[in-house]
Amino acid sequence: MSENTLPRATHPEVAALLDELIAANRPSSRTLPLPDGRRNFAGQFAPVSAFPQVGAVEDRILDVGGREVPVRVYRPEGTARAGAAVFLHGGGWVFGDLESHDGICRSITRRSGITTVAVHYRRAPEHPFPAAVDDAVGVIRWLAARGPEIGVPARPLAVVGDSSGGNLAAAAALVLRDAGDSPLEFQALLYPVTDPAMDTASYRENADDPFLSADEMVWYWAQYGGGQPPADPRAALSAAGDLRGLPPTYLLAAGFDPLRDEGLAFAAALNAAGVPVRCREYPDMPHGFLLFAGRLSRAAEGLSEVADEIVAGLAGVVTST
Repeated sequence: MSENTLPRATHPEVAALLDELIAANRPSSRTLPLPDGRRNFAGQFAPVSAFPQVGAVEDRILDVGGREVPVRVYRPEGTARAGAAVFLHGGGWVFGDLESHDGICRSITRRSGITTVAVHYRRAPEHPFPAAVDDAVGVIRWLAARGPEIGVPARPLAVVGDSSGGNLAAAAALVLRDAGDSPLEFQALLYPVTDPAMDTASYRENADDPFLSADEMVWYWAQYGGGQPPADPRAALSAAGDLRGLPPTYLLAAGFDPLRDEGLAFAAALNAAGVPVRCREYPDMPHGFLLFAGRLSRAAEGLSEVADEIVAGLAGVVTST
């Protein structure tokens, strides 16, 4: 979060949440040494998230191409539905981990009845692009080939990500499509990062938003690209010339988000390429609002919708809106 204040009237629950977060007096994660900043980032969500009960949670290490990638497996109570969802956390490719998004993964698992596998991919700046994409693709391929070894259904598979994790989810889908071996049946992109140009109307309207500012995004892109935003379409999704053949998609956007317009533009581009897309904008919500389900009723509503869309997507029931 940035240190700015809300510049306009917004949802009363969001205003109250911001007051609570300001009262907590946490420093900006970017201003701290990297290990401290990462702990600070993850710690801010625990008091305001929701952590519903699921059947079981298990941490594992997967050997992916000779690299050890930590994952967390969430199993629903009772009999699980067919399939699994691979979750890629946000945090600007720098922050975020299995703890910061534990509440979201629990909510998706409980509400969908589908097994969720959260991935702790390598993060920038120590591991700039394309390390995180490689880890995401590697885990998806591992699960498609060997998932039953750890009690995760190999098919059908969905990939889900929020913010920079949404960027990684879409990038992984592109890589797998181009390789001709994609096991993905569905992707859910939650207020995703798609365009390093950062020049849309929503960037101007929400430049100083306290939940994600334009300055923060400039910094995040630089960290991810080793000094400047990557031009490769596996990062700069807006530069991907051919989106045909990607999995059916659900894309969620937030109205008070610098990323709003680039997300909506990516949904439109997918639709133009013949990809079934369901797109939903929450006009009175800020970036990252799903993380605050302990305080925002709209976050709980959004998580229910995400879960429903994953169930429909894995069942092959997706029509464009």
